[in-house]
Amino acid sequence: MSATLATLLHELDPELRLLCIERLEAAALESSAAVNNAGTGHAANCELNYTPIQADGTVSADKPLAINASFERSLEFWASLRERGRLDPNLFLHRVPHISFVWGEGAVAYLRQRYEQLKVFPAFSAMQWSSDDAELASWMPLVMAGRDAQMPVAATKVDRGTDVDFGALSRALFAPLQGSGALDVIFGTSVTNLKRSADGWELQLRSPSGRRVVTTSFVFLGAGGGALPLLQRSRIPEAADYAGFPVSGQWLVCNDPVLSEHHFAKVYGKAKVGAPPMSVPHLDTRWIDGRRSLLFGPYAGFSSKFLKQGSLLDLPRSVRSSNVLPMLQVGLNNVSLVRYLVNQLRQSDEDRMEALRAFLPAARDQDWTLSVAGQRVQIIKRTPTGGRLQLGTEVVASADGSLSALLGASPGASTSVTIMLEVLQRCFPARLATEEWQQRLQALIPSYGQDISVNAELLKRSRQRSDALLGLEVKS
Repeated sequence: MSATLATLLHELDPELRLLCIERLEAAALESSAAVNNAGTGHAANCELNYTPIQADGTVSADKPLAINASFERSLEFWASLRERGRLDPNLFLHRVPHISFVWGEGAVAYLRQRYEQLKVFPAFSAMQWSSDDAELASWMPLVMAGRDAQMPVAATKVDRGTDVDFGALSRALFAPLQGSGALDVIFGTSVTNLKRSADGWELQLRSPSGRRVVTTSFVFLGAGGGALPLLQRSRIPEAADYAGFPVSGQWLVCNDPVLSEHHFAKVYGKAKVGAPPMSVPHLDTRWIDGRRSLLFGPYAGFSSKFLKQGSLLDLPRSVRSSNVLPMLQVGLNNVSLVRYLVNQLRQSDEDRMEALRAFLPAARDQDWTLSVAGQRVQIIKRTPTGGRLQLGTEVVASADGSLSALLGASPGASTSVTIMLEVLQRCFPARLATEEWQQRLQALIPSYGQDISVNAELLKRSRQRSDALLGLEVKS
């Protein structure tokens, strides 16, 4: 997110002086690192938690359309940067089909209904459906091998899916900014405090070489789970509305090249009844550090750290008089989530393999190892009706727009451009309204200001341009 915002600001005003402060020794080693997240180019092609059944028996299409539009906006932005010689998509982007796979009569009926409702929209018109075992075996041979032939199964597939290495993307965005001198990056440095001054914001920095103070007119806190503590230290009134609850993740990882070569898709299933959206199981083809692997999960864990390389005191230190009641209210009102986390913590290796075999009936224990993923800090927000748990992403900004923070567990790079446009709208409204910035944004993102999700011609032009510029081809 920080790399995306820095790039947008530079493209809109090349004279701005930009500084990125990173407490680790290199960029994107935490939440953006490929081993720490799902890496899906989220376009709502396969994520079934985005299309819940509504009271009238239909599935909701609003969220898939919005997320798909955000994904297209990111592709447009990356394509424009490639056109300008500032980004190589081969460093972070791979084409891989996105598949939704279910079993059992009720789940098959649900998926059929989802397919029928989504395919009428231009964004999902290329979605394919199948309940034929032979065809499904051609889509995902490992998933179908050894499966009970009497069990009803079905899947939808979108070939225009992607795998995104968010860490590699972050570094690829930073590189030209650093090379041109537009951006300074300070590694191994922590922000210990930030406070308002007559000149803007004073950031107190600490590194092994000593302490220093930086003054700036605008601050963006894009520190993943570390954003909440920094937001609280800013003491802006808006910070009092938030608390966070950390959830750690785990994956089963298969690095056997033979098995990896026999599975080429991201296959998402349906969460169990009563399970939270974060528990949606999926079997992913991933590229991590250029190597193709298989990952299955997620399995939840618990740590009081807000970052994988954080402190066990992160959670208790975040408790304030303003957020302790909302935290208690969320705990009382989300018993199913608490129960899910407790059950996840009690899982044995055999339990995790049993969950994997629902996807891969022939999976062998010796081919898979457990890997710890990144930390998610779910948002707890104080509202007039009490504490509310929010499972998405939220932009928080001070009233004067001089400070903004990104909280929550987001879908990542796929929606980063849309989310950072929101930061621009809230923090730079006057400049964003100028003809100069509007023209530059339109050149970067041709669909900017238009509803690409339902405009078939606009969507077609956008996809033709981005696919051509990004050089995306379906690989097998």
